[in-house]
Amino acid sequence: MRRRGRVIAALLAVGGTAVVAAAANGIGSGGQGRPQPRGKLPPTTATIDRQTLVDTRRESGTLGFDGSRTLSTRLAGTATWLPATGRVIARGRVLYRLDDGPVVLMYGDLPVYRALSAGVKGRDVRQFERNLWALGYRGFTVDETYSSATAEAVREWQDDLGLEETGSVEEGRVLFARGPVRVAARKASEGDDLQPGAAVLTTSGSARVVTVSLDVADQRLVRKGVAVAVRLPSGRSVPGRVLRSRTVVEPGENGADDTTELEVTVGVDRPAALNGLDQASLDVDFTAGRRKDVLTVPVAALLALAEGGYGVQVVENGAARIVPVEIGLFASGRVEVGGSGLRAGLVVGMPS
Repeated sequence: MRRRGRVIAALLAVGGTAVVAAAANGIGSGGQGRPQPRGKLPPTTATIDRQTLVDTRRESGTLGFDGSRTLSTRLAGTATWLPATGRVIARGRVLYRLDDGPVVLMYGDLPVYRALSAGVKGRDVRQFERNLWALGYRGFTVDETYSSATAEAVREWQDDLGLEETGSVEEGRVLFARGPVRVAARKASEGDDLQPGAAVLTTSGSARVVTVSLDVADQRLVRKGVAVAVRLPSGRSVPGRVLRSRTVVEPGENGADDTTELEVTVGVDRPAALNGLDQASLDVDFTAGRRKDVLTVPVAALLALAEGGYGVQVVENGAARIVPVEIGLFASGRVEVGGSGLRAGLVVGMPS
């Protein structure tokens, strides 16, 4: 209703002369069916159309990579190798090396919080065992118990990595992410003496997304999974979807009020369409509303009625009459209308 009010207010500002004149002359629903003199016919006309009306909002967004995160070491040592910026690291691969020993990426949601060894039980054990199994190290049951069979598989894994074959996994030898990560920046340099808690790398997901900032009042546009269209610099559009949204509060500076926005993350259905683009600004078309098979008139055809509400001037057989209408969705310069006696093809006046 607030959006409709804003649109109508804009209409009054644009077509104010005709609308105010109509109200001043007392045009109301009582005039329905009463022909107006031929001299009162409108200078121009349009028709009532039946169509699907789609209201879209175009907002600018920034192309980037999903899920920024800073990785900190849980081990102490000298940084002997760090990956290049832009490199994508998958499960089982080395994230960086301390004292020439590898710190390895595995997949999962649960952060590392302890060492793993025979007899330990918990969800973190199951998460680690799933990764071992996926990497081809078998001979144990994937469950929440770190068994002697698990330890044997770990020794084989350690041997392949060039680590001491202890059968236990020290805290920090493995780090977990939800999927492959892309190295966004180095936070340390080779040769640095790092202590536990020191930042090593900033990473992101490997998927490319568009981030858009919207007013909080636009929450209705960004339900998870809602379809959008992403416009490329070439002018071509590719389909996408809202992946998620979150409220971001920015503290005001120098006594100014805080500002609150929606940060919306949009993914594209065909990621290859983004190849060759780097930190581009892309427009995203959000669908604010859709009405299928409805009667519509140009917004400028609406008249303000003296008793309130809106009407249109129907022109038939050389005469005109005012018909009150209920208005619905506004889109692309047209508005959904309903009311008695309305049908597709009727001619309506366009007040000057």
